[in-house]
Amino acid sequence: MEHSSKIKYHIVAMPYPGRGHINPMMNFCKIIVTKNPNIFITFIVTEEWHSFIKSDKLPDNIKYATIPNVIPSEIDRAKDFAGFVRATLTKLEGPVEKLLDGPLTKPSVIVYDTYLSWVVGLGNRRNIPVASFFTMSATVFSVFHHMDLLAHNGHFKANLSGKMQEQVDYIPGIPSIRVLDLPTPFHGRGQELLDVITEIFSIASKAQYLLFTSVYELESSVIDALKQNFPTPVYSIGPAIPYFTSEKNPSSTTSIDEPEYIKWLNAQPNGSVLYISQGSFLSVTRAELDEIVAGVRDSGVRFFWVARDETVRFQKNGCGEGLVVPWCDQLKVLSHPSIGGFWSHCGWNSTKEAAFSGLPMLTFPIFWDQQTNSKQIVEDWKIGYRVKKDDHQSSITREDISSLLKWFMDSGNDEVMQTRRRAKEIQKICQCSVANGESSEIKVDAFIKEVCSAQNGNGLGL
Repeated sequence: MEHSSKIKYHIVAMPYPGRGHINPMMNFCKIIVTKNPNIFITFIVTEEWHSFIKSDKLPDNIKYATIPNVIPSEIDRAKDFAGFVRATLTKLEGPVEKLLDGPLTKPSVIVYDTYLSWVVGLGNRRNIPVASFFTMSATVFSVFHHMDLLAHNGHFKANLSGKMQEQVDYIPGIPSIRVLDLPTPFHGRGQELLDVITEIFSIASKAQYLLFTSVYELESSVIDALKQNFPTPVYSIGPAIPYFTSEKNPSSTTSIDEPEYIKWLNAQPNGSVLYISQGSFLSVTRAELDEIVAGVRDSGVRFFWVARDETVRFQKNGCGEGLVVPWCDQLKVLSHPSIGGFWSHCGWNSTKEAAFSGLPMLTFPIFWDQQTNSKQIVEDWKIGYRVKKDDHQSSITREDISSLLKWFMDSGNDEVMQTRRRAKEIQKICQCSVANGESSEIKVDAFIKEVCSAQNGNGLGL
């Protein structure tokens, strides 16, 4: 490992191989090296993921280390999610262990994605502290952590078909929540992984640190409850979104280097555009997507849609009053003054970026934690509305969507305007948390200090 004489501490980062996991961990790593230039970070990814992200500019103190693509190519993450998860638990440890035994200098700490639970044993065998880095909400962590309570109350590994509307009001720090709004492994997709989840969250308590990618003020009650009964230090390190880059590169109406989509947004009235994204992983069915496309088109609202590989479908159906792109800098778009709302699948990263940008949301959760995030957006923070009003609604029609979008984007709608004002209040909370001396900054500083102090105290060094 090449580094300057100033480097005193080495952190190894081990993200789960998925976009929604790699991005927040990398953002956290960038914040760390910005705060302490004496820290060097080795960021481990598979060769496949390295090919996707290697062109991203990194600080000098962060370098990639790659491991082979050991997960069988026939395991498709979207089509066989359970198989992919189980493969990450059995196939990655060996190659990472080789890195630690070979070229990598002994790290001061390994920051690992909570779902890669084998890292805890790896660190313990080598006397290396490990920090469990959770890329979902503290609320979701607590739900999984308290599976014993759910089992005791008949809400775990049981036939829940008649219990979906029952309230779960006994998990410490979590406001009352319907069974339907628990993560989908409890009542829908992903149930085949409940045994794996039980073990993962049991092992997390054996890590030396627990890091939440959350703003403390948005989840204070559940974070405080976890601090009280968790055996290791708990840090809410903030949103772990690239706010530090967007601040340095604000939108400009005169820059010739701007993408065409930013130029398009610059030409739209303030608050008039609905941003639509269904995430970077799972999506809706083809039939449902056709209804959504038709509903958006028929509504007549201005929209900006990130459609990944579906742009041809939109072109065939007509784009109406909008723009469809395969990719964009999401936080930059959400922060643009022309954006007035966000239709989202409610992934945790997108949820935090919307909150940080002060936008009301239309929630359309698909899988895993997204159902719970939707509940927090709508009921706890009161900054959004569910697209599917009927809990048993298996699909929605273009007429429903068209009507909803007209209502949601109507600047004369008092209820929506109140929600927009509430979203701006949440924005202030999020943005204040990352300012100097505020909650997220304090926790990041405390974690860095703890890691450095622990190394200095036990003789670990580079």
